[in-house]
Amino acid sequence: MTVSSDPAQWQVGLIGYGEVGQILAEDLRKQNVTVSTYDIKLDGAQAAPLREHAGKFGVALARSHADLAARADFIVSAVTASQAVPVAQACAPTLRAGCWFLDVNSASPGAKRRAAALIDGAGGRYVEGAVMTSLPPYRIKVPLLLGGSGARELASLLPALGFDARFASAELGIASAVKMCRSIMIKGMEAMVIESFTTARAYGVEEAVLASLAETFPGINWEKQGAYFFQRVIEHGRRRAEEVREVTETVREIGLTPWSSRGTAERQAWMADLADAGVFGSRGTKDFARSADWRVEADRILERIRQAK
Repeated sequence: MTVSSDPAQWQVGLIGYGEVGQILAEDLRKQNVTVSTYDIKLDGAQAAPLREHAGKFGVALARSHADLAARADFIVSAVTASQAVPVAQACAPTLRAGCWFLDVNSASPGAKRRAAALIDGAGGRYVEGAVMTSLPPYRIKVPLLLGGSGARELASLLPALGFDARFASAELGIASAVKMCRSIMIKGMEAMVIESFTTARAYGVEEAVLASLAETFPGINWEKQGAYFFQRVIEHGRRRAEEVREVTETVREIGLTPWSSRGTAERQAWMADLADAGVFGSRGTKDFARSADWRVEADRILERIRQAK
């Protein structure tokens, strides 16, 4: 059976049912698109909220990667960066001929090429996707760069499903290189703000630091930006750390030592460890990473440091 040229008729499969998968599922189901999902957490202790969400929006639950691949015309892989290639490998044996496989994971160009070889070799159509900003404000319309031999064709099809997809290059790795280079800056800024602001808070000089930053970069509201960076890293530091580890691989692939990116990955992972330890409140509660004042979170960090001495 060949894949329909009408996206409205597609069976959409979402691999990874975290923030990205759930948002896409909600927006696709609003259009009455048939959606299935598989996430390794469906087999573990964290399955209940995922199953509840899927039931609420009419999303079918697949039993495995292979089960999902066997039923889908269009697969979106949205897992942690380190799983991009293993997911492609798990889907390949049962992939339907001509199935589109959109890999939106924040992986290095090298990882994307390895995943593409698995999918294309199994008769699928691999396209790399680079999500160019935070998903929640835009939802399914988040700016998305596509790369690969089928990227131009898929870019013409996806708007029918509500995606804001743009063709980047027929060469694999270009779209992900744009994403990775951007992440050096964005994820690095997050790590630097957390380190700078927390240290400034400890010395009691945060107001002077903020005033100096506002003078140098008057277009940025550092209070608001600081709060946003703290919240996003506390909530998603683990995923961000994995992404930045892929960034370090991207940098190494050109022969450059990734000193800055390596430090960013360590800071993001350190914040994730603190979040897992309950420093920022209990996950799922209103007080978890929701303060409009970054000082609240900085004080929690400083208290934890004092306790550890």
